[in-house]
Amino acid sequence: MVDALLEVTGLKKGYGEGGAHVDVLRGIDVSIGRGELCVLLGPSGSGKSTFLKLIGGLKRADAGSIRVGDVDLTSLSDRGLGECRRTTLGFVFQFYNLVEDLTIRENIEVCQCLADDPLDVDGLLRSLGLWDQRDKFPPQVSGGQQQRCSIGRALVKKPRLLLCDEPTGALDYETSKEILALIERVCREHGCTTVVVTHNAAIGRMTTRRLHLREGTLVEDVTNPSPVSARDLAW
Repeated sequence: MVDALLEVTGLKKGYGEGGAHVDVLRGIDVSIGRGELCVLLGPSGSGKSTFLKLIGGLKRADAGSIRVGDVDLTSLSDRGLGECRRTTLGFVFQFYNLVEDLTIRENIEVCQCLADDPLDVDGLLRSLGLWDQRDKFPPQVSGGQQQRCSIGRALVKKPRLLLCDEPTGALDYETSKEILALIERVCREHGCTTVVVTHNAAIGRMTTRRLHLREGTLVEDVTNPSPVSARDLAW
């Protein structure tokens, strides 16, 4: 792909030893362009989360290469991977992973301190609809507001690659659509390449690219020329 941000070649990962060994990823090849909004679909156990952890530098591959921009993650030391996660990657998790004894503002400021040229926190809080909740603690706000904070925490570093692992999995239907609309806007306004991992096939209608994993193999890689608005999704 011309101007790809993420290039994965021959990616393999397994767990266990001897007769207990299980191949989770069986040689994945894919390129994802700069600014692209991509969904990765598949049933439980298909390798989605493992793939996300590998391209996010949270796990080591058994074989293959992962390039983010000009950097080959598979050749980096542990320290180099940590630096890449700090400067290049943003993560949004299903269960938020916020620090409960820090306020909403402070949870975002933790990652602001990691960046050389971060976004303005006040502006980000307003953009995310969190200004009135900025001095509250995570248990004092709704699940949707906690996920907005999680997105803000990832976004404040200006990541080139935003990785979202089941970002709506713990949310109700209407709140899920609000969060998907926010991810859609973040991708458009900030130009970060975004990969959303989910088992919800309907989400693929809002993305420019749809990937499908089954038993560790990439069985579908299609472009969506006419993505719909996240607010128009139904499932």
